[in-house]
Amino acid sequence: MSPAHQGGPTPTKPRDAVKVPKEADLSAVLDKNMGTLLMTELFRGMGMTLKYFFEKKVTINYPFERSPLSARFRGEHALRRYETGEERCIACKLCEAVCPAQAITIEAEPREDGSRRTTRYDIDMTKCIYCGLCQEACPVDAIVEGPNLEFATETHEELLYDKERLLENGDRWESELAYNIRAESLYR
Repeated sequence: MSPAHQGGPTPTKPRDAVKVPKEADLSAVLDKNMGTLLMTELFRGMGMTLKYFFEKKVTINYPFERSPLSARFRGEHALRRYETGEERCIACKLCEAVCPAQAITIEAEPREDGSRRTTRYDIDMTKCIYCGLCQEACPVDAIVEGPNLEFATETHEELLYDKERLLENGDRWESELAYNIRAESLYR
């Protein structure tokens, strides 16, 4: 039995290996080579550069110029207070439960009136993915993500936010946070 009939590959004929170029293929190869020879792509690119060189610039000179942030921007976290100065957080722990990165840790104790209050509210900003689920889950708008996008630090410990730091952030940005929450209320 010959090798071709044993289920193996069929042998190729020498005339199958030689491919005669078609006229269209030849003209495409010539066009490409002439374009390279005459550097038409280079001149087309330089023309595009010159076109945009004289148009109005779309970039800004950050950090000296800043673009406006959306009301829905998610930056550094903050804990808010009521107008009376009382903390908004009711220790429901919904934000801790919904956090996909498990960056939030809450401990609570009961108050004299039977409600709960937080004794510990920590956020590990190195774990946080800024998804905003904690803000969406909070029934009293206690935890929010503020407008600050520049909070680089020198040490890891500075990115471990405790309750006091979060409350300071909330006090610092309360007017902006309240405005952003009102502006976003249509989408909640």
